[in-house]
Amino acid sequence: MKKVSKLVMMLLAGALSMASFASCDDNNDEPTPGTGELTEKEQEMKAIAEQFVSATVNETYKLLADYTDQLCNAMIDLREKVRDGSVQDADVKNVCDIFLEARAAYEESEAFLFGAASDFGIDPHIDTWPLDLPGLAQALTNDLQIEAMDVADDGSWSGDTYAGNKLGQELLGFHGIEFVIFRDGAPRTAADLLGNEDYPEFTAAIPGKTVSGLNEVIFAAAVAGDLRNCCFRMEVAWNKEAPAAHITKVEELEWPVTVGSGDLSYGENFLMAGQAGSTYATWRLAMDAILVAGCQNIADEVGQQKMGQPAYGTDINYIESPYSHMSLVDFHDNMVSIENCYMGGREEVRDETKSLHAYLQKYNPELDTKVVNAINDAKAKIKACPAPFVQNYTAPEVKTAIEACSTLSSALSEASEWISAN
Repeated sequence: MKKVSKLVMMLLAGALSMASFASCDDNNDEPTPGTGELTEKEQEMKAIAEQFVSATVNETYKLLADYTDQLCNAMIDLREKVRDGSVQDADVKNVCDIFLEARAAYEESEAFLFGAASDFGIDPHIDTWPLDLPGLAQALTNDLQIEAMDVADDGSWSGDTYAGNKLGQELLGFHGIEFVIFRDGAPRTAADLLGNEDYPEFTAAIPGKTVSGLNEVIFAAAVAGDLRNCCFRMEVAWNKEAPAAHITKVEELEWPVTVGSGDLSYGENFLMAGQAGSTYATWRLAMDAILVAGCQNIADEVGQQKMGQPAYGTDINYIESPYSHMSLVDFHDNMVSIENCYMGGREEVRDETKSLHAYLQKYNPELDTKVVNAINDAKAKIKACPAPFVQNYTAPEVKTAIEACSTLSSALSEASEWISAN
């Protein structure tokens, strides 16, 4: 900001009251044209953005990529043990444990679905529900499809790419795998996978036919491979410093990973806010993306759709994670995702001094308290709901949690509007 001469200050003082001058000065947060300098608030927003990309987005996608890679390998191992009859209950439980770690990482990413997850259609590809059980039953009776998803005679395997290219999103992703390895909130048994599928809605779609547990795990391994590939893509799209093996896999698939097929990663694009080439014209628009396109969007989705649709009878089948009985954990992890975005990163790498929380605490502490309380209240209200959600979605505690999500949504919107105007 340019310095103002003493004479000009005196003239201004004569023309304006001190109160009105102070108001004008507080809102004058624009850098001097042509200097490239950032105001104090913009410097703070830049630090928030850097912390957001490194400690929230990149850290979460790193965990997600690692866990989905482990899940793919564990599913392949499970497939071979089912094939040779050596599978044990502990093998199934191991896969389920890894699945839940991957699932938590994904749900904790849903407050920043804007960017690669949305632009490349990854979110609906790997996280559509409810699962199309009749469609899955038909697919698993198709010998040619099972053969295409299985290991070839020469030992090669391309089931991951076949699944991603040929199966619909109602069969893919987390929920296709969930059905195969979980049932009624518990890992399936080795005996289940050595026998034939007997889930009523599944078998009703294929009268006179059977589907073996082996066919199910061949399918689930292929879908786990596609899930891993998609999560590698999100990681690489945001972070050019992602592991070389993950970059190589995405390159082999010839998937674009940059913003608008240009030169910038999603992380670089976000951190260039206000500069030529970035899709964020100002730092305030970058903050708005975090608060509204990211956090408010998932707060609304949890309240209005994930919980609201079954609770209010709009669609009683619209229930996430019904086979593992982890719906409420998913919803809570979505609130953790919002918390990580607002508070300056995942808890293990958090720096609250470079956060939206610190920014509002400095400039509008009352509004900051409102947002922090709303996050904590939404988490608490979701935890207070009776589990499993699939059997208790009309409970009064669910509607209380929905209201808490609505309150959080409003607080996030108010925070974004205040930052934009100030």
